[in-house]
Amino acid sequence: MNKSTIHSIDTAPEAAKPFLEKVQGKFGFVPNILGAMAEAPATLEGYLTLTGIFEKSSLSPIERQLILLAVSRENECHFCVAAHSGGAIKAGLDDGEVEHLREGEALNDPKLEALHAFATALTVSRGHVGDKSLEAFLNAGYTRQQAYEVILGVAVKVMTNYVDALADVPLNDQLAPMKWVPPSRRAAE
Repeated sequence: MNKSTIHSIDTAPEAAKPFLEKVQGKFGFVPNILGAMAEAPATLEGYLTLTGIFEKSSLSPIERQLILLAVSRENECHFCVAAHSGGAIKAGLDDGEVEHLREGEALNDPKLEALHAFATALTVSRGHVGDKSLEAFLNAGYTRQQAYEVILGVAVKVMTNYVDALADVPLNDQLAPMKWVPPSRRAAE
């Protein structure tokens, strides 16, 4: 059951409308997670601003989508896993690798797996990854700068993951082909 209002451009608070209009122009629709977030225009603005900054990081589009997908999976955000599964494929990540991410399995590409493991470790440990995790990430060819950029990606995703947890946001029809059910809920399905 939906626990929150999912705003459209017409029903959103005035301060949120320009942000939803921009999202509509970018995606051709307003993702329900952002429609829910529009209830708090400052939160919506913060999310979109941080997302824009994350897109300027030194990480590639595939690496950014991988982070967003890994964090969403770990936080059991059905909405964001669906959205970023499509985003990862669009960015050029192989379908099989996307499926590995959705299932929390290791990736075939060692460098991308190091990124996956690091983003997951940051999420699970709430930032307390330890020296071995950071060392494995750096040894895979990433930099300390990129370690901090991964943290930015984790922060971006936590915002929508937590909105979904509070609002139980339904998938848009556009995301239905990428539907994902968290492992903890699969027995109930």
